[in-house]
Amino acid sequence: MNAMDRRRFLRLAGTAVAAAAAPWPLSAAASGPCKIAALATTYHVRSHADNFITRFLEGYWINDRYYPPPCRVASLYVEQQHPADISDRLARSWGVARYPTIREALTLGGDTLAVDGVLLIAEHGDYPINVRNQKLYPRYRYMEEIVKVFRQSGRGVPVFNDKQLSYDWDQSRQMVDWSRELEFPFMAGSSVSVTFRRPELDFPLETPLEEAMAVGGGWVADGGLFHLLETLQCFAERRKGGETGVKAVQLLADDAVWKAAAEGRFTRGLMETALSRGAKVTPGPVEEKARQPVACLVEYSDGFRGSALALGGKAAEYLAAVRIQGEPAPRSTLCYIPIENSNNFSPLVDSIGRMFTRGTLDYPVERTLLTSGALSFLMESWHRGQVRIETPMLNISYRAPEASYHARGRGS
Repeated sequence: MNAMDRRRFLRLAGTAVAAAAAPWPLSAAASGPCKIAALATTYHVRSHADNFITRFLEGYWINDRYYPPPCRVASLYVEQQHPADISDRLARSWGVARYPTIREALTLGGDTLAVDGVLLIAEHGDYPINVRNQKLYPRYRYMEEIVKVFRQSGRGVPVFNDKQLSYDWDQSRQMVDWSRELEFPFMAGSSVSVTFRRPELDFPLETPLEEAMAVGGGWVADGGLFHLLETLQCFAERRKGGETGVKAVQLLADDAVWKAAAEGRFTRGLMETALSRGAKVTPGPVEEKARQPVACLVEYSDGFRGSALALGGKAAEYLAAVRIQGEPAPRSTLCYIPIENSNNFSPLVDSIGRMFTRGTLDYPVERTLLTSGALSFLMESWHRGQVRIETPMLNISYRAPEASYHARGRGS
C-alpha cells in the first residue's frame, strides 16, 4: 500500500480500475458537479483537442440523441498556439480558466489538486519526428506533471490519455504503473476501436478466432498505424483464452508485403473480405493501387495471428475482418468515421465521462498498453530494415469486458 489514503481516493474518484462494460446507450451524466482539467498540445478546428474538449463544453450527439456534457471543463492548458487557435475564444465563451502550466491547471491556481478528472490530449502540434518515424508527442511528460500533483496532493483522479501512451515502450509501461501505484482510473486509446460498425460485428468472449486483420489507408507513420493496431486488438482480445500478450512483431513495406501474402504470413482472402466492406475502395488490383503498402505482422504468445495493413491508394477507411473456427467465410465490417462531424469521437467521450463520474472503465487500459508497445517495436522493426523483433516484454495478459464496448447504430 502506498502513502495515498485509499478510502479517501475511492470516495472521491470512484471504484476500482478493473474494466466494467456499460450497457448501450448510457448517458454519462454526473449525479453532481464534476470538474475536469483539459490539457492540450494545440487547439484548432478538427484537432483532437477540438474533438474531445469541445464535446465536454458543448455536449455531443450519438445517432439521433443529444448528450449534455458529463463534466464541466474547469481549466485549460494549451502548450502551442496554432495560427487558427480556437481555445481562447472557447475558454472565454464558456468561462473556462486558462493556466500557463499543467500544475496550475490541475490545482486551479492553488496548492493542491482541485479537479475530478484530467483530459490529456497530446495530438497535433509542432513536435519533432525521430528516425523511427515516430512523432515525439509529450504524453509521458504531461503524465509526469500530473503524477507530481497527485503525489503532492495525496490523492489522484481519473485520467484519459488520447491515442497511444508513448512512442517509447518503457514510458508507456511507466504510465500504467503509476496508475496502479497511485490507484487512479486510467483510460487511453483511439476512437476508431469504439466507433460505429457497418455492419454490426461483434462476438462473445471465448470465440474460437483463427486470425484477425485491420485494413486502412496510407497514413503509415506511427499515429496512423496505431489506429489500425488498436482496431485489430479490440477484436483479437475476444478470442478463446483471452489476451496473453505479443511474442514478436515485424513491419513490412512495399514488395515485401505481397511476398508475405504469397508465403501465407497473412491471409489474402481476409484482406479482400475486409476491403469488400469499404465505401471508398479504389477499383483494381491491390498491388497496383496501393502506393506504399505496409503490413504490421503481430505474433501473439498463444500462437494467434494478427495483421494490420495500410493500403493508401486502395483503401481510405478503417476496415476489419476475422476468421472464426468452423465458419465457412470470414466476417468483416467498416469501422465508420463520420467525416462531416467527427462523431466517431462521441462514443469515446461518452465512455470517458463515465470514467470521470463513476470511476469505471468500458475497456481495460491494457489494450492500449499492449498496442502502444507493439507499435513502438514495429517502428523499430521498420528502422532496422523490416526485421522481425521478439517482444518478451509484451507478455501482457488481460480479460476483455464481457460486453464489447462500441457505438451501436449507423452513426451520424
